[in-house]
Amino acid sequence: MVAATHPWPVFKSLAGYRANWLGRDIGAGLAVAAVGLPSAIAYPAIVGLPPETGIYASIAAPIAYALLGPSQRLVLGPDAATMTVLGAAIASIIASMPADAGVDRVTIASALGLAVGGVCLAARLLRLGVVATFLSRPILVGFFAGIAISIVVGQIGRLTGVKIQSEGLVAPVLELVGKSAEIHWPSLLLGASMFVLLQAANRLRLPIPGPVLVVVLAMVLSALFRFREMGVKVVGDIPLGLPSFSIPSFRGLPLDKMLLGAAAVFLVSFGAGIITARSFAARSGEAVDANGELIGLSAGNIAAGLFGAFPISMSDSRTAIAFAAGGRSQIVGLVSAATLIATLLFLGEALRILPLPALGAILVSAAIGLIDIGELKRIWQISRPEFVFAMITMWGAISFGVLNGVVIAIAATLVYLLRKSMYPRDAQLGRIPGRDGLYKLHRSPEAAPIQGLVLYMIQGSLLFVNADYVGERIKTTVRKLAPGCRWFVIDASAIVQVDSTAAAMLDEVREELAAKDIRLCLAEVHTEVREILERSGVIERIGTQYVFDDLEDAVAAFQTEAEQPRAQEGLLSSALPIHVSEVKR
Repeated sequence: MVAATHPWPVFKSLAGYRANWLGRDIGAGLAVAAVGLPSAIAYPAIVGLPPETGIYASIAAPIAYALLGPSQRLVLGPDAATMTVLGAAIASIIASMPADAGVDRVTIASALGLAVGGVCLAARLLRLGVVATFLSRPILVGFFAGIAISIVVGQIGRLTGVKIQSEGLVAPVLELVGKSAEIHWPSLLLGASMFVLLQAANRLRLPIPGPVLVVVLAMVLSALFRFREMGVKVVGDIPLGLPSFSIPSFRGLPLDKMLLGAAAVFLVSFGAGIITARSFAARSGEAVDANGELIGLSAGNIAAGLFGAFPISMSDSRTAIAFAAGGRSQIVGLVSAATLIATLLFLGEALRILPLPALGAILVSAAIGLIDIGELKRIWQISRPEFVFAMITMWGAISFGVLNGVVIAIAATLVYLLRKSMYPRDAQLGRIPGRDGLYKLHRSPEAAPIQGLVLYMIQGSLLFVNADYVGERIKTTVRKLAPGCRWFVIDASAIVQVDSTAAAMLDEVREELAAKDIRLCLAEVHTEVREILERSGVIERIGTQYVFDDLEDAVAAFQTEAEQPRAQEGLLSSALPIHVSEVKR
């Protein structure tokens, strides 16, 4: 058993390893390599990179993560969503370079791998693991659906043999229609057949994974029917050696575009990766350390960049295969990497005849898997506004490109958060006869307000974005009050934040209430909120005696004050007859 503690965070994921796990870990590693190889070859095509870069990424990243990553179960590797964002980032970088500059896409991709690793490391130093929750699940679902459609459209040329130059959703389809005479029908037939085979394998749950079946069958058919001579494009030359260590040069690359691209890749890969980590951790009972995962992801990206690959992510498909095969540790990733090394050394010749339409079919199938129709239906049932934001991000990724789609996803998130905070709910409280406690009047028809007293609950923070709205809501409530109201008590139990703008609004409400001879009171004010209101002078002008720790204390104080005039009237009325009788006498 491996020691449970380490002086350095190396092989932290192997802490507590048991010898009886080794057999299943080896089997799971072989399964991950078998399933990961087709995607490792296919995904680089999204970015216009040679297929071996995907294999290099699938070797270097798991080894680095096993060294420094915290999770026992996660497997790193190429990811369709991350690759699509990477492709958009590379396109943006190339577009901003001089026309006569030598463009090496592999160098740019490797440099972005280092840059993403640096962003991960900086985020870890700043303890920004919380950024993983920045993109909400509905927005990620919509964004991935948009990416999936972009991937499908991007495979039109690979499946038909037609060179497609248009971008977007509709333009490539129209271009294909215009070039229908150029369609290479054997390529289309092969791609369509492989896609049908993938779908059948998924439906029938065959013991051999669909991508593995497609790759093996496509290579056999390619050898038998000489697809290359028929005009079907194949993978071609693949280096038959191990990836070599090299530091990519940043010379001549636009650093601003590099940083923007790295940030976009980081946000999408880490945001989606943490969802993967949490979903599998929930099954295994393993805790997820978001800040710790930043170290593992940084190591994986830097290793990929140093060995001629590209940025990677936490792979949900590879992790699922490892989980299903009974893998218990990062030995799975190490075995998978070793298997891919053996593949490069001994099976490289066979991979060269792999037809590209088969890889296109794998990518289309993987892209369709990104469209979570069930989750979109649930979002529609639970929250229509969230569904709208999911559709906005999907539309943004399709219409404006993936990189701009990331910006739209971020903007949609900000708008969504702003909208949620702009309109906090409010309610008036009252009593139900014969029952203790206070109840919302709009939810309990039998509840009635306390005569002369308004108990007004604000369910949200008071900030500059909603101060005017809340102030107008309070003023509207005051205008509708029946005559005789003397106290207006704000229940601040749900107000966790207040800024200077909101403090000024409360002071304005106090003045308007005072003009109507109504006293403003506060109850259950949080410490941080009270400090802001004290520094702004609002507490002093309200009067500290009218700021209550508990809402019931406010009700009791109001009733006590209301009884004092009646008590004084009772004394006067009882004293008056005595005085008169004395006068008569």
